[in-house]
Amino acid sequence: MHPSIKIANKKHLKYAEPICDMIEDAAKVRGTGIAKREIKYIENKIKEGKAIIALANNNVIGFCYIESWEGQKYVANSGLIVHPDYRKTGLAMSIKSSIFDLSKKKYPNSKLFGITTSMAVMKINSNLNYKPVTFSELTNDETFWKGCESCKNYDILKRTNRAMCLCTAMICDLSTVTENKTAQNKKKSWERFMRFMKNRRIRLQRKIKKSPKLSKALKDEK
Repeated sequence: MHPSIKIANKKHLKYAEPICDMIEDAAKVRGTGIAKREIKYIENKIKEGKAIIALANNNVIGFCYIESWEGQKYVANSGLIVHPDYRKTGLAMSIKSSIFDLSKKKYPNSKLFGITTSMAVMKINSNLNYKPVTFSELTNDETFWKGCESCKNYDILKRTNRAMCLCTAMICDLSTVTENKTAQNKKKSWERFMRFMKNRRIRLQRKIKKSPKLSKALKDEK
């Protein structure tokens, strides 16, 4: 049976608990990222029509939701999760595309951003017109940054005064998105992103040399 991908509604509230379990389990496997989401929080996103759910045989196999910050100036697609049996099938891209379209519809003038350690997510974001940016270009909303406290890498974020961490920041100005990009443009975006990552590594190495404490923190996280 092919997965069904749709905007979540109240009839999907029964999946809130398994979604939370999937998010937590995936964080444990990766060893990075936010480890938990409360069931009520996921339920609220479903009730508000701010989530995309993927189902197969009446089981949840994927999920993602929208958060907003600074009076909707910034929005984020968070909690992307795909069941292990459906990874590397294109399902993550389909969910991300659906939540991107929903974000564009609900928040057409907002800046859509995300932070991640996943190269696969970075490539998906690049295909959706996100561009890599420094952390200073993200929201200043303390509620957002407080959400990082449950991540095992939070100490690095604190040591750098929120200037950098192991995550990469990416952003898309939804007001400039008019149509899907061609395959050629997607390739150019990915090449531009890889150049950014190379330069980022160089900057990080320079900062590590200047900060023994940061160097130790990064080694402890490996």
